[in-house]
Amino acid sequence: MNQDSILTEVILSHNRQSLGKIKLDWNPQKGHNIELEGKIYTILEYHNHYQYQLGGYRLKKVSLYVQKTSDIQEKTLINGRWILGDINCRFNADSEIVNCAVNPEGYCKHCQFFESKEDDIVNN
Repeated sequence: MNQDSILTEVILSHNRQSLGKIKLDWNPQKGHNIELEGKIYTILEYHNHYQYQLGGYRLKKVSLYVQKTSDIQEKTLINGRWILGDINCRFNADSEIVNCAVNPEGYCKHCQFFESKEDDIVNN
């Protein structure tokens, strides 16, 4: 890592458990994924922590609040946002955080609750 790397603490959002500290040389954003110890997490929110030094404030560290991502392949870029899950399913949550309303953390592939959006349009 270069000297511009920032100390970053990765925290599991639902129980505030620290997953560890790493150095990042890129600016994390909500909805982006990060890999830590072979597992992939989605960034839900981030906090920058500054320290005053002579001449002004400097970024000291970043805290990332994340949730485990079930399947990184199940996402689609729509209007600049990564939507999780199968976008053709009626129950898709249209969210960067949750796959669907019925099975929020499960896989969409072979899901027992899958209903096509086209089927919903035809029936109405």
